Amino acid sequence: MARTKSDGNGRLEDALATLIQNQASFLARMSEIDSRVADMDRINSDRFARIEALLLEHNRILQALPDVMREKIVFKPPAA
Repeated sequence: MARTKSDGNGRLEDALATLIQNQASFLARMSEIDSRVADMDRINSDRFARIEALLLEHNRILQALPDVMREKIVFKPPAA
């Protein structure tokens, strides 16, 4: 028995409906992931800014350390 055109179209319509539903789910998930990535980017930017500020301060302290050490250590000539 030959199939009618409507039999094939029903399966195609079901497949298209499933595809559309899957695409909608995928786009919703991608939107959620994009939002989470943006949040992580903001958190990481803030964190790295704080780390860089700390490193700059420590670098300044370390560069000044030899001057401080020279001031604290006084070399006196040997007693006669």
